[in-house]
Amino acid sequence: MKYKSIHIKIVLALGSCFLSLFVNAQQLETLIDEALENNPEIQKFELQYKRVSEKVNEVNTIPNTEFGVGYFVSEPETRTGAQRFKVSAKQMLPWFGTITSREDYVTALADVKYEDIVIAKRKLMASVSQSYYNLYANKAKQQVLSNNIKLLETYETMALTSVEVGKASAVDVLRLQMRQNDLQQLKDVLQQQFLAEQTNFNNLLNRENDVEVTVVDSLMIPSEDFEINAENLSVHPELLKYDKLYQSIEQSELLNQKESNPMIGFGLDYINVSERPDMNFSDNGKDIVMPMVSVSIPIFNKKYKSQTKQNELQQQEILSQKQERLNTLETLLSKAINERISARISYATQTKNLKQAKDAEDILIKSYETGTIDFNDVLDIQELQLKFQMNQIESIKGYYVQSTIINYLIQ
Repeated sequence: MKYKSIHIKIVLALGSCFLSLFVNAQQLETLIDEALENNPEIQKFELQYKRVSEKVNEVNTIPNTEFGVGYFVSEPETRTGAQRFKVSAKQMLPWFGTITSREDYVTALADVKYEDIVIAKRKLMASVSQSYYNLYANKAKQQVLSNNIKLLETYETMALTSVEVGKASAVDVLRLQMRQNDLQQLKDVLQQQFLAEQTNFNNLLNRENDVEVTVVDSLMIPSEDFEINAENLSVHPELLKYDKLYQSIEQSELLNQKESNPMIGFGLDYINVSERPDMNFSDNGKDIVMPMVSVSIPIFNKKYKSQTKQNELQQQEILSQKQERLNTLETLLSKAINERISARISYATQTKNLKQAKDAEDILIKSYETGTIDFNDVLDIQELQLKFQMNQIESIKGYYVQSTIINYLIQ
């Protein structure tokens, strides 16, 4: 009965880290929503978008109205009297459609800023998810180490019993204790790494660094991968941004063409005239009112021709940048897909290895029940079990991290 009880303890210690427990775990979707609402980088891009959008009201104006007042120090004499002072007003108007072109150009710039918001939100969702899976992997590894420490304590009890009956030496006990110390050290290091990652996670959500983050106790690789539609990559926000940039250059050129047209001005001059003394005629002292029309012609229009050439070159540059980014995103997608497949393969291999290590552990227990056990073999099997368990957790984390990257690229 004693040996059977020890065997049950070992089985429970090995299996506890793979139970799927979701009690009191924060949902990742809720955390992502909180990050999207509170993250300062998202707020920064939203404010930039509002600022650029507000510029529509700035450009929807005409040039300032010019007013002038002049006083004749030496009053010129005219037939109707001496001119005393002059008041003038003038308003220049841009060519037809120029203001609309300005509004369209600013709106196109605002569309570019909007894509920045979409991109930033996608990146934030990916960063929050990846940090969450890092926290999960860290916590899972700590649990594995705790289970292995308990397993070694069980082996230590077996070793002490064997020492009492002369079937093992005190060295075996010390080796088991030193191995426990090593595992405790690894667990303590992981705990510090967890706190550092927790700070990073909380900063993504723009909250206090010491807020405790609770992650799920267990994650499993699903039996089937979600469908990947690579065509969605062509409408990724990072690529749409280049389309919006291209369109903004088109609007810039339309505005350039409008501004190369003449400007029309309308004005009015008023001249005050004094009456001539000792004279009596109908127009004596009659003030002068002179409506005016003016035209501002850009005769030297080299500036506008140069701007047209610059716009053409910038559009070519944008097309090249878009193709370069598309190639990069395709590479990232292919890499993420292949690494996710590798993670699934690794997970299956580690699962198989764990089963074989468990079979080896069962053989050791049976040897103990018959009165003999090699504690060097015990340590070797325990080390292999720990390695396989750690690799399995890394495979699960890798699968979900790569899925996060794929989601960023095609969803």
